[in-house]
Amino acid sequence: MTQISTLDSHLGFWLRQVSNHVSHRFAARLAEQGVTPAEWVLLRMLHDAGAVPPSALAERLGFTRGAITKLVDRLRAKRLVVRAGAGGADRRYQTIALTGAGAVLVPKLAAIADANDAETFGHLTAAERTTLDRLLRALVDRARIGAIPVE
Repeated sequence: MTQISTLDSHLGFWLRQVSNHVSHRFAARLAEQGVTPAEWVLLRMLHDAGAVPPSALAERLGFTRGAITKLVDRLRAKRLVVRAGAGGADRRYQTIALTGAGAVLVPKLAAIADANDAETFGHLTAAERTTLDRLLRALVDRARIGAIPVE
């Protein structure tokens, strides 16, 4: 009889354990601020980029344009982003940008992200963190993973 591998004999199992732990805790902390992980990612992107067309957001996040529209609509309802542009009602010629409230919220959310990271990885030495970072980036590069994780 062939012996089959155990669940915990796979690196993917351990990677998923850590990922789920970090992601679920972060999502809960974002929820306390009224924001989802996908909304956080979009807000953070806009913080650096300024006004961006929805199509560029969709491409960078690996979302459909319809999904970006829904995400932007949720953030508009929270008064965290605005649509602007010469297209009037035609969303194809508009850009998305942070409102004042959105610009104030991003550093607070970034501090939550930093604290979440520190709680999970803070016990590692600087060398261990550097090695883990290098290995994870190499895996992402080798697999050509381009979409930003949002869930």
